[in-house]
Amino acid sequence: MPRLSDTMTDGTVANWLKKVGDTIKEGDILAEIETDKATMEFESFNAGVLLHIGIEAGQSAPVDSLLAIIGKEGEDISSLISNTPNSKLQEEKIEEKEEQLPTSNFQLPSNVKVITMPRLSDTMTTGTVATWLKKVGDEVKEGDILAEIETDKATMEFESFNSGTLLFIGINEGESAPVDSVLAIIGPAGTDITGIAENYKVNSIVETSNKKEENVVSQPETTSNTQLPASNSNERVFASPLAKQIAKDKGINLSQVKGSGENGRIVKSDVDNFTVSAPVAAAQTTSQPEVSEATPVKPFVPAGESYSEKIPNSTMRKVIAKRLSESIFTAPHFYLTIEVAMDEAMKSRATINTVPDTKVSFNDMVIKACAMALKKHPKVNSQWADDAITIHHHVNIGVAVAVEDGLVVPVLKFADQMSLSQIGTSVKDVAARAKNKKLQPAEMEGSTFTVSNLGMFGITEFTSIINQPNSAILSVGAIVEKPVVRNGQIVVGNTMKVTLACDHRTVDGATGAQFLQTLRTYLENPVTMLA
Repeated sequence: MPRLSDTMTDGTVANWLKKVGDTIKEGDILAEIETDKATMEFESFNAGVLLHIGIEAGQSAPVDSLLAIIGKEGEDISSLISNTPNSKLQEEKIEEKEEQLPTSNFQLPSNVKVITMPRLSDTMTTGTVATWLKKVGDEVKEGDILAEIETDKATMEFESFNSGTLLFIGINEGESAPVDSVLAIIGPAGTDITGIAENYKVNSIVETSNKKEENVVSQPETTSNTQLPASNSNERVFASPLAKQIAKDKGINLSQVKGSGENGRIVKSDVDNFTVSAPVAAAQTTSQPEVSEATPVKPFVPAGESYSEKIPNSTMRKVIAKRLSESIFTAPHFYLTIEVAMDEAMKSRATINTVPDTKVSFNDMVIKACAMALKKHPKVNSQWADDAITIHHHVNIGVAVAVEDGLVVPVLKFADQMSLSQIGTSVKDVAARAKNKKLQPAEMEGSTFTVSNLGMFGITEFTSIINQPNSAILSVGAIVEKPVVRNGQIVVGNTMKVTLACDHRTVDGATGAQFLQTLRTYLENPVTMLA
């Protein structure tokens, strides 16, 4: 039973998508598991035959309970199920123990807890420690935030489930490691932990990310007599990811902010309430801008000289590359493009936005139209598997959001049941939190269809790669004013091109075309979406 959230202790199998005897491929969805936060699809990281199901649908079990066994067809697994290994398995376990343990009588003290790199999302295989909020020797209470961990989707605070003294840190800031690698060891002060970390490290390869090289730029001297408060460049500023992002947006030096959080940690309210003092403000207007990692300065490159910069791939970028490659190479894509008259949509949006506290975008209107069209064409709202096609009769629309490190897709659950204003509010909320890396993994799971919009960048037409396990994704271009023919007359009109990328395993050409016809009807007659 996987830990699919940082607070999950038990899980319930909502539904098995595979049965005993089925052939499993790496990446296949095994089951839907209900956590304390959401029902999430759990994919297999192994290939083989499903030999045993340990937790039936509807049953609950603690994290790390036996969920399933995958192996070779006909393989004897009786010893694994009964927990009484046969001689061959016993020999393997003995050899493994001899390799792992520094001494034959090694035992983990009962009052010492080994904390491993948590799996904070269902697709997470490695994690990067962004910031340690505790150091070796610090007292740790249950519930204290130990570190900020960067997953493939967000930077999340990781709290301790144990109390004691932080005796060991296994993954330093900026380092990446696979899930279940030793992250830290907690126990009574002075406890001898010799051999514990080595024991757990044997089968975990820790990958150290190349630290970004800082460009040393000499700043010209200022003529101002007022200087900024000196800060120690080696001093770590303890702040939440959201506080850092807000400070960056406002141009606030976090070293000047007093934190009200645990151990003086800077939180959102501290940045919101921060006021720059007069001397500091004067200095900021007369001195050169501060050079920091948040605002890198490009190196000076003399004319005619070559210069290249190598930036280590973030966890998010690696996962994006893996997922999109899998999609384009496994799903046979085809594309359908239509042009939609947006004049009525523009009039309707202007009228809707006259209502106080209401702000609806064209993208919100597209999402609403997609949700309603999917209800009429559920085959587009589907998912491919080797044994069956799953047609979803609920509509969860993923909205592609560009962030600094790549792309995330927060999900609007039951979008067909939301009004235009509710969609507008929800999209603004998840987009803002996505850019601040504050989305929870559950908010990015369970999409049945995806919308990607580049119209705000002036892109008139493009194609997208399907966000699997969806069967389709809609690419939305910019609204363009141009001559059009209406009733035999050339007039000025506003049009928008949309392209539907379809997985031909689940969606035929006629099916995709019918969906686009319905979508066009809703967008060209927005009043029909208000019914």
